[in-house]
Amino acid sequence: MESASLRNARRRSGSMIFRAIATSGLAMFVMMGPCSAQPIARIATIDLPGVKGRIDHLSADPAHHRLFVAALGNDTVEVVDTVTSEVRTIRGMREPQGLFYVSDLDRLVVANAGGGVDLVDAVSLTTLMHISGMDDADNVRYDERSRIAWVGFGAGALRALDPSNGTRRGEIALPGHPESFQLEQTGNRVFVNVPSAHAVIVVDRVTHRAIARWETPWATQNYPMALDEAEGKLFVGARSPPVLLVYDVETGSAVARVPLGNDADDVFFDGEQRRLYVICGEGKVDVIGVHSHHRYAVEASIDTAPRARTGLFVAAERRLYVAAPAVGTSPARLLVYRTS
Repeated sequence: MESASLRNARRRSGSMIFRAIATSGLAMFVMMGPCSAQPIARIATIDLPGVKGRIDHLSADPAHHRLFVAALGNDTVEVVDTVTSEVRTIRGMREPQGLFYVSDLDRLVVANAGGGVDLVDAVSLTTLMHISGMDDADNVRYDERSRIAWVGFGAGALRALDPSNGTRRGEIALPGHPESFQLEQTGNRVFVNVPSAHAVIVVDRVTHRAIARWETPWATQNYPMALDEAEGKLFVGARSPPVLLVYDVETGSAVARVPLGNDADDVFFDGEQRRLYVICGEGKVDVIGVHSHHRYAVEASIDTAPRARTGLFVAAERRLYVAAPAVGTSPARLLVYRTS
């Protein structure tokens, strides 16, 4: 369990460097006070007119400067032009949670908590097909090699779908509802957060079988996840206590543990800058530097907005987008940050 001294140290300001070894026996991490130059800076705000309720995940079409926003509480997907700030709306969704833009088809795969997956033409923004039988459809990932979309859903499953025609290409059983998951690009593994099992489940997307189970030591509610495939590290955000767990993907061992802000729901790895951006619902983005020998520097904790816990890092644009839902008199909006 994270000690009170570690939590308090995370909040301290100044130039002091704080070193600690967690009581769990995991590797050393480094905590640093705020840098003179912030690693991310807000450069714009894009309003989402009429959007009410919770906002879930995002996907990007960098070639056409578009973002797709799953406005779960609004039963819509918002299509945002990041150059002009024009917003168009796709209606008729059923609590959209996850989505992915498939560029080679110019098509959007939308997973609905209210049931099923929609395939949407990204030009006309019309729904081409609804795939039923997938209650609580959630996160979506796309395998460019096989041209297969993977969708987490239900009480515990990943389903492989052909986004060109909706054909089911396979399914993998899990011990609970899947949250964030990541696909290897050079291998066949999928790393899946299963919070109810207090574990990361590793599956083979060729054999469609689970091949490993990695416990989340001294932490629960593991929701967000990011992968540094080049260095063989998997980053898992937990909410209780709020920590980042770092796994060696070859051994399955948790090698480091770094305190986070509360209610983390998205984490992104920036390979160019060797940083993690963790979006926390308490209204912050934690920026963590990834160093050698399992050392991780908390470089900054940037204020965002209340309940803003999802977003998207678009490496091609060097932009981090944070989705802020409507709260009180503040409208729903996207907060746009430049990363450096």
